[in-house]
Amino acid sequence: MEAPPIDKVPADSSVTLAHIMSEHDTNLYGTVHGGAVMRLVDDAAAAAAGRHAGCPAVTVSVDAMSFLAPVRAGDLLSVRARVEWAGRTSMAVGVDVTAERWNSSGPTAQVATARLTFVAIDADGAPRVVPGLCPETPEERRRFEEVAAKRLRR
Repeated sequence: MEAPPIDKVPADSSVTLAHIMSEHDTNLYGTVHGGAVMRLVDDAAAAAAGRHAGCPAVTVSVDAMSFLAPVRAGDLLSVRARVEWAGRTSMAVGVDVTAERWNSSGPTAQVATARLTFVAIDADGAPRVVPGLCPETPEERRRFEEVAAKRLRR
């Protein structure tokens, strides 16, 4: 029998992806398509989930996605993802997206937030047991409890 995975802390899974948005990402209004941002969110979240699980993880749901400010061509997006809760085979991943406005002298702005659920899979595509999550900071504990409470209500 396989030994259970060793618990991890949120920092073990943290991933930050950076991407300069281009004219190819924009819509008719001159702002970046929400779908282009969502793809980056899913990529970062999948990397964090896979890092936590130690194996591939697939998206089960986008539990929340909020667009807070427009993104424009030339903006440098930083997409930070971290596992906020882990169950037996599933993980909740929180994502924050910020934009550095290279076209102006404005400050970095938060442009989106998201929470997604992933399931770890083995080579046959079957769900696989993941490590537990041990939040360390008050903020990590708050996020962990928030996700746990939402899961209980389902």
